Parts: sequence; structure tokens; C-alpha cells
Amino acid sequence: MMKKLQRRFIMITMGSLALVVFILLGSINAVSFYQMDHKVNEEIKILSENQGAFPNYKRDDMQKFGFEMNPETQFQTRYFVVKVDKNNNIKEIDAEHVAAVTSGEVIKYANKILSGSKKSGYKDVYKYSVVNEPYGYMLVFVDCRMQIQQATLFLIISCIVALVTLICVFILVSVFSKKAINPIIESMEKQKQFITDAGHEIKTPLAIISANADVLELTSGKNEWITSIRNQSNRLDRLVKNLLMLSKMNENLDLVFSDFDLSKVAVEITKSFQVIAEKQNKKLLMDVQSSVMFKGEENGIRQLISTLVDNAIKYSNDNGTIKISLRSIKKSIKIEVYNTVDSIDKENLNKLFDRFYRSDSSRSRETGGYGIGLSIAKSIVERHRGKIFAKSEDGKSICFTVLI
Repeated sequence: MMKKLQRRFIMITMGSLALVVFILLGSINAVSFYQMDHKVNEEIKILSENQGAFPNYKRDDMQKFGFEMNPETQFQTRYFVVKVDKNNNIKEIDAEHVAAVTSGEVIKYANKILSGSKKSGYKDVYKYSVVNEPYGYMLVFVDCRMQIQQATLFLIISCIVALVTLICVFILVSVFSKKAINPIIESMEKQKQFITDAGHEIKTPLAIISANADVLELTSGKNEWITSIRNQSNRLDRLVKNLLMLSKMNENLDLVFSDFDLSKVAVEITKSFQVIAEKQNKKLLMDVQSSVMFKGEENGIRQLISTLVDNAIKYSNDNGTIKISLRSIKKSIKIEVYNTVDSIDKENLNKLFDRFYRSDSSRSRETGGYGIGLSIAKSIVERHRGKIFAKSEDGKSICFTVLI
């Protein structure tokens, strides 16, 4: 239990931190890319408004152009311009401000852009814009090689820093997580110890009460009061046994798994409830796939099926229907126990697995339920690393599904 809580604590902590780091990392890199793209767009805008050339620098140009233009901007920016007529025939090429492409490559870039429908975007390491002119079009290409390299380098460095940070935090959380969950572990251990001690202490007076009831019956004869005493002492004895069983299930005990025929077990257990169902005028149906083999703790699985079937019979409506089905699906086994009811609150289905939760207290008193049987069933399923859940589609029936 301690290792399970420790792993969960580490997973939640690291998951939360990783999410924050991911959002922070994404935001920083998004802002960095936006700034780079904005700067390039402003440069293209200047070139577009000045027939493919930078104007002479003036001090008030920074405010005019929307970014920090300086006397070196026109020399630092690598670009080329292509002018074409309305028939897409190339009229003029200006590739004097870039050394990475030849005139032939410039023509290829221009033809690729003209053959498409986009007016702006990226082509390799160049960002382009198609500007409408009286004579046709002007294509402006700005080399973003350095900006892309810087953005990529910043992304790689930030990812490495984030990864190293997460690893360091993971080590620290792993080291100190035990101290963080110690109070919870101690509280749970005290709770389990209390249940165990109280259970053993209650057994003695229960045995005495039962023995006294037998003596009273021998001396005074059988009557309703003695019968009530015996019934209630038996009920309390079963409750104590279930509590002790549930407490043991929560301990980290090694399970002994073995291969067995789950279909045979399901049929055998369900048939044992056939007589009970018939006495209550209820219909018990089976839909069990044959020869379904399973590797697990057989006694635990027997108790799981017995608990679900018993629960279905107890809480089904008068003249109701109970159906047990078992199927092998993909890499797991699906067990479904269905029963009809008069009505059920669909919003509180998950609470059915809570200890001592009873959706209908009066109905539970009639059936002798404690609200603990489904908690035991859930513990058995979790010990087999499976899932159990309840669903109700119409509010007039309920189906418990086990995937193991």
C-alpha cells in the first residue's frame, strides 16, 4: 500500500509539473517565433512598399516601420525580389542582396510560388510575399536561415533544460515522497490495526451472546426474542468477518496465481444461487462462454462472482431478472452481472463501491446488507489489476461490469 501511494504521489506531482513546464515552454517558444515572424513580416512590408529595396535609414523609422530598424538592417537582411507581368512572365530579378541562391534557383522559386494560390508563407528557409503591382506582381523573398536556426537552437536548449529540471525534480520527489505520505500511511495503518483489534475483541462477546442464546433456548424454549438475538449476533459476526477480510485485502500480500477454468467457476457459482432465485420468483439467466481460462487467485475470483450474483439477487425487484454473462474479449475477460430494479439513482452509481454506502437503507435492512460487499469485490478486482464499474441506461436496471 505504501509503495502504491508513493507511486501515485510521484505520478501526480510529476504530471502536474510536466504540464506546467510544457505550457511554459510552449508559450516561450511561441512568443519567440512570433517575434521572429513579426520582424520578417515588417522587413517584407518595407521592401514591398519600396519596390524591393530598403529606404535610406532615418531615426524616426523605428516607429514608422513597427520594429527596431537600424542603419545595418538593409545590410543584415538577405533577400531577393522577382518582378513578373500579368501573364506570369518574369520581367526583372534582383538577387544582389543574397549569395545563397543563383539566378536559376531564383526563377525556380518564383515559378513554384506563381503555380500555387498562396500569397505569403514559407518556402524552404525563405519567407515570401506576393505583392500586386500595376504591371503584375512583385515577389519578395527574405532569407530566414539565421532566425530559424536561432529559434531551433532555443527550442532544443529549452527542451534540454526542461528535461534536466524534470529529472532533478523527479529524483527529489522520489527521495522525499516517503516523508510526505508518512502521515497518511500511519493513519491508514492505525485504521487497519483498529479494525483488526476491534474485530478480534468483538468475536469474544459475540460467542458468549450466541452461547447464552442457546442456553436460554434450552431452558425457556424457542421464542422470537431468542431468535432475534441469534439473528443479530450472526449478522454482526458476518460483518466483522467481512471487515477483517477487507482489511487484509488492502495489505501488500503476495497473491498465488494459478490457471483455472473461469467459465466452469462462473457456472458453478451461479447454479448455487438458482434455488434462492426460484424461491423469490426471480429469473436467473446465464450467458457464459465455454472454456475461458484465466490466471489469477481462484478463491478471490470465486468470492467476486459470488458477491456480485448475491448482490444482484438481493437488490433486484420482485419477479425481477438477473443475468450473468462472461466473455473473452481481446486480451481481457469481461464479466457482467445484470439485474432489474424498481428504480436507481444513476448519479450515485460510483458510490456503490464505497464502504457502508447503501442507496436504499430500508431495502438493505430487509436483505441484511451492510454496504461492504461491493467494496470487497472492488478490492479483489484491483488486486488482479482489473477494473469494475456500474452503469444503468434506463434507471430500471443496473449492470456491474468487470474487466480483468
